[in-house]
Amino acid sequence: MANLDNDIKEVLVTKDELQKINERIGAQITKDFEGKNLLVVGILKGSLYFMADITRYIDLPLKLDFLAVSSYGSGTTSTGSVKIVKDIDIDLTGYDVLLVEDILDSGRTLSYVRKMLSARGANSISIVTLLDKPERRVVDLTPDYVGCDVPDEFVVGYGLDYDQQYRNIPYIGALKREIYE
Repeated sequence: MANLDNDIKEVLVTKDELQKINERIGAQITKDFEGKNLLVVGILKGSLYFMADITRYIDLPLKLDFLAVSSYGSGTTSTGSVKIVKDIDIDLTGYDVLLVEDILDSGRTLSYVRKMLSARGANSISIVTLLDKPERRVVDLTPDYVGCDVPDEFVVGYGLDYDQQYRNIPYIGALKREIYE
């Protein structure tokens, strides 16, 4: 990690803190979804690590699926245009869907995805995000579960990337501006 660590300005969420977040959220989801037909849908690619880890702490029967959407390309800000790259494979009728996202900032992508999936017959749709930047929200969207808030920095690690790099850093860090400007 030495080369990747050099590009990080500041560690915002440590590996140990991520573990505690996953345990806390997994336990809460277990309570909230007891007796429900749970389908956990990860938003690729950023949610991969978070989804894998929180589902280890959900002590309920569940199914997994993935949805790949694009609104960033290789830039650092959302274009506002959401494109479905890979759709889910499961018919949502009768499921209580938990959307797993790595970071919630503008809310455009998740708002679009929630509306799209709501029209498919799910009993309910809830949102869990590892990181939240509420001050960046441009649509009215509040997640049901939040790992932690982060400052308005470009963050990478634990699944989050810049131009498909840095996902494998085991913590969340703020990327140095000179890397992406």
